[in-house]
Amino acid sequence: MGVNAADVAIIQNRYPDVFKANPFKRFAPLIALVALIGYGVYVWSFFSINETVAKANWEIAGNYLADWVAYEVRPDIEVKANYLEIGFPRFSPLGSDPQVPWISTETARVTKVFAAEEATSSAQQKSASSSLMAPGTENTKSPSGFMAPTAPVGQAEPAASAGPTTVTENAIVQAEVDIGDAHLSIVPGLVTILRQGQILHLTLRPGESVTARDPLPEWAIQKNTGGKVTLKLGFAGRVEIVDDTVKVRHRFLGWENFLFDTRSPFWGKPLGEVASLIISGPQIEPDMSNFALAYNNIANNAEWQHGDVWIKLLQTIVMAFVGTLFASLLAFPLAFVAARNITRNKLANQVLKRMFDFLRSVDMLIWALVFTRTFGPGPLAGISAIFFTDTGTFGKLYSETLENIDDKQREGIKSVGANTVLVQRFGVVPQVLPVFLSQSLYFWESNTRSATIIGAVGAGGIGLKLWEAMRTNSDWENVAYMVVLILIVVFVFDNISNFLRSKLIGKPQH
Repeated sequence: MGVNAADVAIIQNRYPDVFKANPFKRFAPLIALVALIGYGVYVWSFFSINETVAKANWEIAGNYLADWVAYEVRPDIEVKANYLEIGFPRFSPLGSDPQVPWISTETARVTKVFAAEEATSSAQQKSASSSLMAPGTENTKSPSGFMAPTAPVGQAEPAASAGPTTVTENAIVQAEVDIGDAHLSIVPGLVTILRQGQILHLTLRPGESVTARDPLPEWAIQKNTGGKVTLKLGFAGRVEIVDDTVKVRHRFLGWENFLFDTRSPFWGKPLGEVASLIISGPQIEPDMSNFALAYNNIANNAEWQHGDVWIKLLQTIVMAFVGTLFASLLAFPLAFVAARNITRNKLANQVLKRMFDFLRSVDMLIWALVFTRTFGPGPLAGISAIFFTDTGTFGKLYSETLENIDDKQREGIKSVGANTVLVQRFGVVPQVLPVFLSQSLYFWESNTRSATIIGAVGAGGIGLKLWEAMRTNSDWENVAYMVVLILIVVFVFDNISNFLRSKLIGKPQH
């Protein structure tokens, strides 16, 4: 039977409050949207986001990100009066004497003029390296020591002449450098840069200034007149030109010397050749196999420190596991005392719940700082920080779970005359144990990430190693390597935790 318009009118008149339109409900979505926009504007203004974004140095951030996946080769080209000297850092990723294809040189016979101090220093260096002279070079040392052949025993060598010294020899007079889409031509006193169809000439006056002969393009920056000129060449790197040196910072994609450093006999060899040496090649070291030598070289790689990183990562995993395990074991019995329906004692309930609140309200990072001061830097401080924080968290979660159990099972166990312990064992524990284990597994996975953070304040593990690499401000590829390892560990533990939780609570894995 249908309801006509008259019936609807009668019902509306009989119950006017029910059918009265609520203007707030009608405009509630619009009010909520306006409130949300207003709050967003307030937050934007309160944190000065406009100013922060304007002042942000996005170029530095981009360089850091590029350094995560790349490495730099850093030759310095010193400009002398009539010749050039090219040098690489002591720990260059290309070895002690790299021959790079993107630098070509031209040599000529030049006369070098040394001041008295430079001549004395040069002579001392040659004397110190005389045992490394080329074959066929005459050694004029006396058999008895480092004295000159005619120097009397017990007397010093004659002092070097106070005047300048000249030496005529082959030296580099021009260097050509290709870096990205830029080409640099360097001769004494002049650097010529060609990039994107633009040419820039820079005059170098050693000890005085750098002067641009042409207007500076947007990729060349000189903050002070006569000061350093910086060429920003994108991902390829940068070049810094000062009055007497051209500092090249050429970036290449990849992680340099990831397996073997420059000291290893396997360094610079293709993977196929390395595999052949390990499997069937002649033994390199008499006291170990080639496989053991290769593993030793990888683990003790001076640039990547794989062995130390792996140990620190294992420390982080152990810290998370042991801290979570001990917290679970302690919180389990305490939760039974804190639960109001299990222990009918308000004082005991309140004391334990407030203790749980205190332990979890102090952040894990603060506990790590406290225990670092107590035990000193190391994994024990990290384990203690996780243990204290998670004891409070587990105590709260466990006790609330106990307070929401079904009392029918407990009453059933009581009805057959079981004592208090058996009532809890068979009437309560089967209900809550899967939930307790699920929560512990989740926090074990979460604490693996937390252990990395607290490690940075001295609590041991890979976090400390990560912080040390970041502080150098130059080892960002090492930072990326450790971040990748942490991600892999968290991913593996997340899947293990999800699998075990799904088995415990009987739900399909997602």
